[in-house]
Amino acid sequence: MPGIDESLLEAMRLPGVRGALVVDWISGLALGAVGEAPGEDVEATAAETAELARLAMESGTLASTDGGGAGTGGGDDLILTTADAYHLLRFVVTTFDSTVFLYLWLDRADGNLALARIRLADMADRLVLG
Repeated sequence: MPGIDESLLEAMRLPGVRGALVVDWISGLALGAVGEAPGEDVEATAAETAELARLAMESGTLASTDGGGAGTGGGDDLILTTADAYHLLRFVVTTFDSTVFLYLWLDRADGNLALARIRLADMADRLVLG
């Protein structure tokens, strides 16, 4: 089972990936990073994506109606599209607190969003923290 570094390196092998992070959405801290970050600041990217993750996971409106999904809010992943990129957040379910997510920054012209979602889900399931 891969740890953080191995998972991030695996993520970088996806087509069009510009950068990847593992982030704790409670603290907003990057637990690992590889590649580029939007705005060239990994810590700012971690903090800003953590805010988005926190809003989604704590939202009653976005909660799963059947109680499933990752973390407390029931979401599995979030996708934000911009004119030139895809930003994908995949929540990692853990036995202790489930406050971690994988973040992937994909170039829109070269990236494959469907493939990235599938591979990121697999990575999240296999990720070993600690």
